[in-house]
This record gives sequence, C-alpha cells and structure tokens, in this order.
Amino acid sequence: MKWRMLLKVALKSIARNKMRSLLTMLGIIIGVGAVITLVALGQGSQRDIEGQVASLGTNLMIIMPGSSHFGGVQGGTGSLGTLQLSDVTALRRNTTQLAAVSPEVRVQSQVVAGANNWNTSIIGGDPDYLAIRNYQVASGRSFSERELTARAKVALLGQTVAEQLFPGEDPVGARIRIRNAPFQVVGVLASKGQSAMGNDQDDVILAPSTTVLYRLGDGKTLRAIVASAASAEQMEAAKADASAVLREAHRLAAGSEDDFHLRDQTEINQMATRVTGTLTLLLSAIAGVSLLVGGIGIMNIMLVSVTERTREIGIRLAIGARPRDVLAQFLVEAATLSLCGGVIGIAGGIAGAALGGQLLGISLVIDPAIIIVAVLFTGAVGIFFGFYPARKAANLNPIDALRYE
Repeated sequence: MKWRMLLKVALKSIARNKMRSLLTMLGIIIGVGAVITLVALGQGSQRDIEGQVASLGTNLMIIMPGSSHFGGVQGGTGSLGTLQLSDVTALRRNTTQLAAVSPEVRVQSQVVAGANNWNTSIIGGDPDYLAIRNYQVASGRSFSERELTARAKVALLGQTVAEQLFPGEDPVGARIRIRNAPFQVVGVLASKGQSAMGNDQDDVILAPSTTVLYRLGDGKTLRAIVASAASAEQMEAAKADASAVLREAHRLAAGSEDDFHLRDQTEINQMATRVTGTLTLLLSAIAGVSLLVGGIGIMNIMLVSVTERTREIGIRLAIGARPRDVLAQFLVEAATLSLCGGVIGIAGGIAGAALGGQLLGISLVIDPAIIIVAVLFTGAVGIFFGFYPARKAANLNPIDALRYE
C-alpha cells in the first residue's frame, strides 16, 4: 500500500470514532502541552534572570572584604574591613585585564527634600561606577573627576527615590539633605527595575565615593570594589590578576588565605538560574509521565481496534494483502493518532505559555527545537506503543479472521 493511502485510511479510522480518538489522545495532548508550557516559561524565566544579572554590570567582578576571626567567633563576609582606596589605586596601576575599577561605599540613611523624606541606600563610586554597574543617566549629568577629588556634595537619584522625594517634579538642580549635609541633585538615573535577588535597583542615590566615604562613612574602609573585565572570556584571567595584585598590596604570605573574596557575574548567574533549571526539569519529567500514560492509552485503543476489525483484516489478507501491509497500516494509524494529539498539545502548550507568561510576568520563549522534538517524540510514542497491536493484527490467520464474529 502507498503511504498516502495508509494515511487516508488512518484518518478515516480516527474520524469514524471521534470521541474515542479524542479521549485516546488526551494523555498525549496533556503531556505535550505541559512540556511546551513548562519549557517555554522556564526558558523565559531564565532569560529574565540573565537580563537582571546583566543589569548588575558588564563583565562584572565584585571584590568583597574577608571575614573576621575573634576569639573563635567568625564574622560574615565583609566583616574584616580590609579594602581601602589604596587597593583601587593598586588595581588600576598593576592590572592589565580590567577595563574599569571603582570603589563602592554604601551607607543607609534618611534623606529629606522639603516636606518629603525617604530611607534609602547612598552608594559612593567613581565616574566609572555607572558604566561598570550599567547605570544610565536619564536626565541631568553624572559627577566628574573634579567633583570626586573635591569631595563635592552632588548626587544622582534613582527613579524610586526621585518619585518619593519629588513626586511629579524634575529634581535636577534641587537640594536634598543626607544626615544634615546638603547635597545638590545633578542627575536622575534611568530605571533598572528589580535585580535577580528581588532588590529594587532604583532605590539608590549615587554620589562620589570620596564624599560618601569621608563625609558620611568612617573614612577608612570600602564596602566593596567593583571592576569590569575587558571581556567575558578574560574573566578568569582578570580574577587571577586582581587576586595577585591585592595579595601583594595586603602583604599576604605565600600559602596564607586571602583576606578578600572575589565573585564574578558568571557565578551570580549560575546561582540565580540553578533553581529555575531544576524546577523546569522536574516538572517536565512529571509531564513526561502524561506522555507515557497517553502511549499506553494508544496501545489499548489499538488493541480494541484490532479486535473490532478482525474480519476486515481477514478480508485484506484473503485478497492479497501481505502481513507487512497490515503491520504498516496499524502503525501509521497509531502514529497518526499520536501526532494529532501532539499537534493539539503543541497549540495548547503555546497558548498556555502565553497565558502563564502574562499572569506571572514572565517573558515567553518558544524554542522551535522543542516543537520539533515534541512532534518527533509523539510520533515515536505512537509507533512504539502501536507496534504490539499492529504486529498482532499482521499475524492473524486469514481463515480464523474471516470466521471471527
């Protein structure tokens, strides 16, 4: 029999029992739809997380102070206070793998503007800090090297702070007070939204590092040093280079532990996406059970179909059909039944992913490779689970089949 004729016979057989065929395909529909939906939302979540991590900075490297040890009690990362402005100078002079370096000083304080006030983080950095951390100036300007040297009391407001202190107004040129010190607003930062950890990246005020360190901080230690590697490929070399420079600057003996911690963007990205990947894999495995159940359903219905059409099979064999023709006929019917369920499942999965993305605020990513794999997999499920019924039909004795009531 020609394949076109086999497909025509298969479609007629499916159309003859519409409700039974639909119920048989239900497991395949649910399984494929669930896989498409979960993978699309999982990949969308991963892309959103990668975008959020990218918003933290370009080829970002964060150098944190080490942990303290006093009387057997260990402090957390950053408790040692080993980083100073001299370390920033050493990194700029002695490293070749870093495109930019900036100190990071952070204090938490109440900020007052007229009758409004807001508690936020004041971050001190150098002019390179904005480029390293991917901050853009929406209005006004950034602070200059001259203002950095002069410890000028100038500030850039994040969108959240600007809305709280100057609702409906342009704050550029206005004055604010931080710990009773007057600061002039020279710019407003473009919105960055939430970070991968859920923090509001717009709830900040940026100012020169020297201003924050000496006028608002302790005048000694930095919260961190942020740097940007020349490229993502050079990140490991940049980390090794920075580590060597800092160990020399801190005069650490060979074999002793570092008194600082290095983290890069790759580690942050992996940490943020690991949970999403695990959940997607787990839920996809559960959806795979639906495909297995659907395949078993196809096998059962095909066995019923073989029993119902025993006389038809006997007639075909009696007028010259070969056993392999009967085998091919029932395999095509099983594969067609499975593929129809797969196509419906793919359509339902895309619709479900679009709806879920809107409800959960997740980007929709439909990978064509997943759709191709789903189609091939459903066809394989139909052939695998339809082989036993098809083989049973092909091995029927024509005489016994013709006598079957």
